[in-house]
Amino acid sequence: MIVVMRQGCTDAEIEGVQNAIESKPGITAPIWRGAERSVIGVLGSIYPELQTELEQLPGVVEVLRVSKPYKLAGRDFRPDDTQITVGDVSIGGSEMVVMSGPCSVEGEEMLLATARVARDAGARILRGGAFKPRSSPYSFRGMGVDGLKLLAKAREETGLPVVTEVMTAEDVDVVAEYADILQVGARNMQNFILLDKVGKIKKPVLLKRGFSNTYEELLLSAEYIMSGGNHEVILCERGIRTFEDYTRNTLDLAAIPVLKRLSHLPIVADPSHGTGRWHLVAPMALAAVAAGAHGLIIEVHPNPDKALSDGPQSLTFENFQTLMEGVRSVAQVVGKSVAPEIT
Repeated sequence: MIVVMRQGCTDAEIEGVQNAIESKPGITAPIWRGAERSVIGVLGSIYPELQTELEQLPGVVEVLRVSKPYKLAGRDFRPDDTQITVGDVSIGGSEMVVMSGPCSVEGEEMLLATARVARDAGARILRGGAFKPRSSPYSFRGMGVDGLKLLAKAREETGLPVVTEVMTAEDVDVVAEYADILQVGARNMQNFILLDKVGKIKKPVLLKRGFSNTYEELLLSAEYIMSGGNHEVILCERGIRTFEDYTRNTLDLAAIPVLKRLSHLPIVADPSHGTGRWHLVAPMALAAVAAGAHGLIIEVHPNPDKALSDGPQSLTFENFQTLMEGVRSVAQVVGKSVAPEIT
């Protein structure tokens, strides 16, 4: 349920409605203040008479029932697009934000070299895994806290904010200490204990769609995070499992316009995991830009043949620089900007 306030209503009227709602047991009332109107969400154990009670309060225009199971993540609650700011980067607006870096942090030299190339080519955020969920227990599983420290060092040198994955609720605090954006990976999209934990932190969360999950399930996972108080959620389409086995996954480009229609949250695409093959990353990245993505997350490595994880889908420095030229061209066509190359 949402309460729509009249245009020009006072702060006292808004707070009065919020207080009236939250005086009811088991109900919370987050406020969204828009350019033309304010909306108050009604979340929790709603009883039949509540709608009529709220309609009588000063400043209320109407009270609407929301049929979708997700409330905070839906456009019914917030019709305007959400923009999430990290440093001087805004995700969800007119800029096509590129996040790039190695799949895994493997050492200081390779990370710093990759971060410099990413920055100079126009990437705005550095990605890199310190904790890696791998299908095989014998695969490289990341450098842990030492990897986080190297990511922080790369941020200090390049100025790029850092996004990295958190795998368990127990690791949230330590990852948040070093990272600017916490990533919840596809395997953890429905790890509800982890979602509850990142919902209580004050940093943005990049939420990847699980490889067998629907759009609604993705938005419900976002709802878990937002219901904890953290409304800074970035959705990520990273490919789903289909019967096709030539590619690692099938990048679902339709997810981009669909999720933009259903939700106000920013959405980025991951063509690296979405294809699993480096030569498919560029065409699918450009297609994602054309489909309306707010950003891309791309794996880059100085020597993909020797990468400790996901080498086959990682771009060389040269290929990444070439990709960025194409991203700029397509972004311009759809009315978006891309950070300029540093020469």
